[in-house]
Amino acid sequence: MLRRGFPAADDALIEQLLPRFLDLYAEAIATHTSTYPGIDDVLALLERSGVRWGVVTNKPGWLAHALLVALKLDSRCAAIVAGDTLAQRKPDPAPLLHACALAGVGAASSVYVGDDLRDIEAGRRAGMMTVAAGWGYLDGEDALAWEADRVAVLPSDLPDALGLR
Repeated sequence: MLRRGFPAADDALIEQLLPRFLDLYAEAIATHTSTYPGIDDVLALLERSGVRWGVVTNKPGWLAHALLVALKLDSRCAAIVAGDTLAQRKPDPAPLLHACALAGVGAASSVYVGDDLRDIEAGRRAGMMTVAAGWGYLDGEDALAWEADRVAVLPSDLPDALGLR
């Protein structure tokens, strides 16, 4: 995020700005944050269908957990794996495989939904079916170009992509 705000900044300046940025981010973790429209309905459908779901993010754990608590999602998900949970981060498959272990599900019967190419790469490498999320923070990328198994253009497309309708 800092690199987007300060595109000309070198690594030294980014490192200097990072602690203050993280403090400010933590103070307002959910001030202007909510789930994408339609996601709450998708999560409710997953839960009614007995599907265990989780979160795998490269965000540091102290921020990821705080955000999930603020959104009241922490007690609903079967696994939370943050960027500092393991030594490896996405696109390495280890965080996804760890989430499967926490949730008590096999990778081969799991689906990974992601909004970045590294998510799709990690899902493939973990042996999961992959779904590219065509909404949200795509940084100008075309989710179709990631060659995921399926693409959900909107959150309302997820039930079909996941075979729940």
